[in-house]
Amino acid sequence: MLYVVTLTQTEDTSLVLTINAHGQIVKSPFSSVLFVAWIVWLQTPEVFANSKLNAYFGDLHVHTRYSFDAYIFGTRAGPDEAYRFAKGQPIQHVGGFEIQLERPLDFYAVTDHAFFLGMLDAMESPQHPLHKHRMARKMRSELPNRRRDTSAFAPYFIYLRLHNRPQDAESAWAKTIDVANRHYEPGKFTTFIGYEYTANYTISRGGIHRNVIYKGDTAPSLPFSRIQSRNPERLWEWMEEQRKLGHDSIAIPHNSNASDGRMFETKTRRGRRIDPAYASLRSRNEPLVEISQIKGTSETHPELSPNDEWAGFELTTYQVGNNRQSKLKGSYLREAWLNGIRFQSTLGINPYDFGAIAGSDTHNAGELFDEQRYVGSRSHLNDLPSERGSVPPSDPSQRPEPYEKKEILASSAGLAGVWAEENTREAIFKSLRNKETFATSGSRIKLRFLAGYELTDAILESVDAFDNAYELNKTMGSTMQTKVEEDPTFFVWALQDPKRNKLDRIQIIKGWLDSDGQQHEKVFDVVCAGDREMDVNSSRCVGELHTVDIENCAVDDSIGAAELKALWHDPNFQADQFAFYYVRVLETHSCRWSTWDAIRSGVEPNPKVPATIQERAWSSPIWVYPEL
Repeated sequence: MLYVVTLTQTEDTSLVLTINAHGQIVKSPFSSVLFVAWIVWLQTPEVFANSKLNAYFGDLHVHTRYSFDAYIFGTRAGPDEAYRFAKGQPIQHVGGFEIQLERPLDFYAVTDHAFFLGMLDAMESPQHPLHKHRMARKMRSELPNRRRDTSAFAPYFIYLRLHNRPQDAESAWAKTIDVANRHYEPGKFTTFIGYEYTANYTISRGGIHRNVIYKGDTAPSLPFSRIQSRNPERLWEWMEEQRKLGHDSIAIPHNSNASDGRMFETKTRRGRRIDPAYASLRSRNEPLVEISQIKGTSETHPELSPNDEWAGFELTTYQVGNNRQSKLKGSYLREAWLNGIRFQSTLGINPYDFGAIAGSDTHNAGELFDEQRYVGSRSHLNDLPSERGSVPPSDPSQRPEPYEKKEILASSAGLAGVWAEENTREAIFKSLRNKETFATSGSRIKLRFLAGYELTDAILESVDAFDNAYELNKTMGSTMQTKVEEDPTFFVWALQDPKRNKLDRIQIIKGWLDSDGQQHEKVFDVVCAGDREMDVNSSRCVGELHTVDIENCAVDDSIGAAELKALWHDPNFQADQFAFYYVRVLETHSCRWSTWDAIRSGVEPNPKVPATIQERAWSSPIWVYPEL
């Protein structure tokens, strides 16, 4: 972290020390200068963040009362409450308790569903022509008297389609824009205008959902939704048109794991072969993909990556909105990255050169990003442990599905990370567009990744050396060409979240095409915490770090590393290969949210899921292509 320290004299001649750390200003009388300086020294890592970029954490996937599903679930907090929550203020949960972040976020976007936007909320007004409709009255009934499942969605869809009023959506969208702009505080807290484009191919097939995030303070008068088209290619074309009118935006796909293989198909929506025009259109409009969120992790799957011992992290294999299994092929990001370099080798362009990001997908207007304090993501549907499957239902007549199937697989949310020059819309959007992003499963792990031919050991010791290396080499999200005479050097660095577990290891995952065009992948442990050695044959750290007591979730904080860093060379590098590399950082083990629920409830943890997890972070890839 970069600290700027100044000593000034006030009007009463006393001296004041000012410390600026990422825009957070702390002032101290000179009498306590030594104490404050000592605290700063203790908290400063050995290397960076560098003097030109800072790490910022945020959430670009948040639903409020303007989303039809969140409203049905019982959420009554709107965009204004959502942004106040992100700034660190408490908001009321419909379950009768407050939720509040332990630490404020740096950036945030409310992304309510574009179709039926604000319609149910608008019907609360006595002046609305549908205020007295049976469905509207049901929505205003006491929440505890409602049925706590989503089987009622079908009649609501019919009702909303029959009574769709564009003016309701226009009003809610105008308010969304206004609230985002009102809460924007350049240099301190960044908001983005956004919405979710939700398009299931059919009610029974997987979703192909995206969040659309706008660069500036204006947006089209109405979002593009499934009402206009369920084909995402039409969305990209519309985004291109709007960009010419001054409304620049990016789309971020999510829940590919639940898309039934539809998110990363090797053909277009209409079954045509992917050509350079399609690849260019998609790459330009979708530079990022959510790799993790409440509905599961989309990095990879054990059946797709059988040699990756960590591939089974927080998997939800059901389709969105139903209990059917989602097809694996076409649903996970690592496979898409592999298919992308195949397209690069044949078309000269990669439609799947996505960077990595994460989000919450909360339907509570805010998420806590904390296993210990997880309260569910769907308001009144899963605000109790029995409803989210962490404890068995006390009443045998209650539905057993949460404990046995979908709810227990939910994650406690992902978090988006960016490296940007400052906390402003312009700077953060530039980093999003350039894919200088990383994702975490909820911890605020900081992660850097460089590759090039100008990296030396000096970068491990000096901030100045890092600044110079940053200018001369490629950072995550970039593409580089190989040199026949030498292999590139990779630099990895990770810093633990000071409020979470220490780090276990840093890994680099490589995917490549061989000379016959066959796809391969391999996981390399690059640096190990503790005194563990590296097994050269397996490329794995020898031994495990055991840190958590399952009986009470207590963690031994003396185990692990606060900071890990290394230079690395690919031992199997070949200059004529098309390849990608990305970083995965693992924390030491900690209790999963379901285990915390079980301990508080006095029952055994649900055996359907692991009792512990390893929180983690993922970088965007660096693509390495041969010089053609």
